[in-house]
Parts: sequence; C-alpha cells; structure tokens
Amino acid sequence: MDKTILHATLACLCIALASGCAAVADTPARIALYGDPAPVTAATSTIVITPQTRYVNVTGGDITRFIVGDKAFAWSFNGSTTISSFDLRTTAPPGVLDHSVIAYIAPDPYKTGGDRGGHSGGGRHH
Repeated sequence: MDKTILHATLACLCIALASGCAAVADTPARIALYGDPAPVTAATSTIVITPQTRYVNVTGGDITRFIVGDKAFAWSFNGSTTISSFDLRTTAPPGVLDHSVIAYIAPDPYKTGGDRGGHSGGGRHH
C-alpha cells in the first residue's frame, strides 16, 4: 500500500475515533453522575450567573437555583462523590448558558460523616 494512502487512511481513522469519543463524553449516563435536574421551587440556595461568572461553589446534597438573565434552572448536586467539578453548560437547559461556568462541588457533609450544623446552602459565585 502506498505510504500516502496509508497515512490518509490512518488520519481518517483517528478523526473517526476522536469524533466517537466526543459524542460519548456527555451521555445521559455520565450527566447522571453530576446529579439531577430539580424544580426551581425546590432550591435551597440561589446563584445569579452573569456574563463575568466563571465558576460557582456549591455543596453536594444541595439543590441550587441558577438565574441567568431572565431564565432559571435548578440542579440537585446529589451525584457521584467522585465528581468535584463540571461545566454547568452540560446540565443547563439548551440556550441558557452561553459561556463556560464551572461548578466546584464541596463534599456533602452527610456523606462524609460531617454535620451540616446551620449550613444554609448559600452558594457563592465568582
């Protein structure tokens, strides 16, 4: 086989493999590891996301309402204890977030043996 054809074939295979991996990256099973969508009325804290917001701090076990302009959504951070951060764009409803906002998740005190001791669920954003 000609080397040019071999290289072209290998390049096509690499691109096809990379495309397949990207498609699997945020499948519903993976998103379930982050937690679950929740009704905004169930939220225990609220965070306003502005165009300048790059990250938010939340606590595992909390339900947080995110306000983005005139839209809102809520997320229950009841996912895997091995997930410490993820981009909210993967869980926000389509068209709500137009930029990356990383959610940093503090461990759920109930799952780590701690006591919430007055924890109000007050999220912070930056």
